[in-house]
Amino acid sequence: MRRPLLLLLTCLPGVGLCHAQHYSPADILQWPERSFAAATRYQLDPLDGSPLLRADCSDRQASARYLEQQIDLRQTPVLRWSWAISQPFSGLNERSREGDDYPVRLYVVKDGGLLPWRTLAVNYVWSSSQPVGSHWPNAYTANAQMLAVSSGAPQGKVVLERNVREDFQRLHGQTLDQIDGLAIMTDCDNSGQSVSGWYGSIEWLPATSSSTGR
Repeated sequence: MRRPLLLLLTCLPGVGLCHAQHYSPADILQWPERSFAAATRYQLDPLDGSPLLRADCSDRQASARYLEQQIDLRQTPVLRWSWAISQPFSGLNERSREGDDYPVRLYVVKDGGLLPWRTLAVNYVWSSSQPVGSHWPNAYTANAQMLAVSSGAPQGKVVLERNVREDFQRLHGQTLDQIDGLAIMTDCDNSGQSVSGWYGSIEWLPATSSSTGR
């Protein structure tokens, strides 16, 4: 992606803490879109019988679907979602600006308010080259930390859970009580390659012993 997605969620309005904790693929399709190049094509499409949001990227496209909403991490720190890909990208250095493309990614953002340089993000990605568990600063800003939670070849639909509060503490050194926004994006503007990604429902859950640290 040629510009940091932090611009997408800078200076979010105060909307109050969220009570809706579940977003279906149809809900995500209705989120506002922000394009950084030609728009990625998002549409509802079943995969293995499950209704998912399909993202088709070609011809150097890059656009995100984003949600401005505060989530209380003291009550629901665990983020659960599912996704799938058609194939990984080939030959990318994801730690460089030229390689900042991902078949699927999910952003969680803490707004910096009137101090936009204090905006922080954790970016959960399906990496084409980095092993699961690795993390690195975004090529455009260290305020966005990339975390590979899936990697390599397609694996069908993958269901994931992350304790977002713990991830912000580990990657940014801050314990947050809330976050202010979410975004999903499939982009190929740097590589020029083609890829499809699928996103399932996204939901926030209370912490449990089974979800902590995953």
